[in-house]
Amino acid sequence: MSSATEEGTGIWETIRDAPVAVKALLVGVFVNKLGWFLQVFLVLFLTASKGFTDVQAGTALGIYGGGSVIGLIIGGSLSDKVGPRAAVMISMFGMAGFVLAIAYVPSYAALIVVVALAGAVGQFYRPASAALLTELTPKNRQVMIFAVYRLAMNLGTTAAPLIGAALVAISWNLLFIGEALAALAYAVVAIVALPKRRPSAADTAAGGQDVDAAQPSGGYLAVLRDYKYVLFLLCMFINAAIYMQYLAVLPLHMKADGLSTWWFSAVVALNGFIVITCELLVTKVVQHWPARIVAITGFVLLGGGLAFYALPGGIAIFVIGTLLWTLAEIIGGPTMFAYPGMAAPQPLLGRYVGSAHAMFGLGSALGPFLGVWLWNTSGTQVWVWCGLAGAVGVVLAYFGMSSGTAATEEPAVDITPAAEPLPSESS
Repeated sequence: MSSATEEGTGIWETIRDAPVAVKALLVGVFVNKLGWFLQVFLVLFLTASKGFTDVQAGTALGIYGGGSVIGLIIGGSLSDKVGPRAAVMISMFGMAGFVLAIAYVPSYAALIVVVALAGAVGQFYRPASAALLTELTPKNRQVMIFAVYRLAMNLGTTAAPLIGAALVAISWNLLFIGEALAALAYAVVAIVALPKRRPSAADTAAGGQDVDAAQPSGGYLAVLRDYKYVLFLLCMFINAAIYMQYLAVLPLHMKADGLSTWWFSAVVALNGFIVITCELLVTKVVQHWPARIVAITGFVLLGGGLAFYALPGGIAIFVIGTLLWTLAEIIGGPTMFAYPGMAAPQPLLGRYVGSAHAMFGLGSALGPFLGVWLWNTSGTQVWVWCGLAGAVGVVLAYFGMSSGTAATEEPAVDITPAAEPLPSESS
């Protein structure tokens, strides 16, 4: 690895030299996540404040998750069509309105519709934000900037439940007002600081002709025709499905072993502490590795860490297993979420990113159901199945991901200097 490859890819250099729009996006995402209350408190709100049954509340939460997956797919397409800035604005203004409506809708049927819309529209911003990070960041810095992006999200998500609990102690309405204000804050950041869409190469080539005729056709079908990328999408699904078992099956296993809720909380807190404090430092090293090697290493540690839970040994086994899959998260996470931007052709960037986020969301939604079912039918053997799924992920990553390293590639697009105004979006 040459010094030229490492030059300018450190933590501070990446943040310092990032365009104003990238810094604004990171701040906007952090503020938005500080108000991430709905998914955390929805079940409690519906049962404690609205008087709905546990089944009705659980159904609403599931519909919110389903809407989120659909929103990620739509958000990717929207980002390609109207630009990331416009997609973020649509998402945040829409989310603010739907979140406020949840507190005041008069019936369960209306509530379900609004929750589904909130879940969908509220996720439009994610492919758009990731696409914009990719467009504005040289490829040799993309893994690091996605690690910083993940840190901003993790810090906001960690603080949100504490802020939400304080608001609920005063009024449930304040919870929804707070999330709406956080969404509006990100919308303001998008209006003020995010760049408007630049003319693409296809636009320039088309001249005065119909721009659509110069763009690659097929939408998400074009993504599916990239068979290697489809293998990567399966990696994202498996990654999320087995990763979620720390929330679905791990508490059941620890309870069955006679360990108190405190121990489960301590294990989860250990994961959060290591991710927040160590991910950037680890990324400083692994960003220079080929993406395929990073993903394979991550799947070995993730599958191995979860499979470790199947061993006898009490709390020590749970701590060691958690350390292993936490290492997988901080090694593989930034690269896995940066990779869609590395693999995507420019006109389909939003769709490539959206499909990856959607598959991760789908795995996150289905994983707990599959994990709890396996726990109820086979007990601790569920962890062995997680290990086998990790092995499948290794194979898919080997055949589906590039053997090159992003640190040796040129920037994805020409970066417009901060002092140079960006052209307006076409209407």
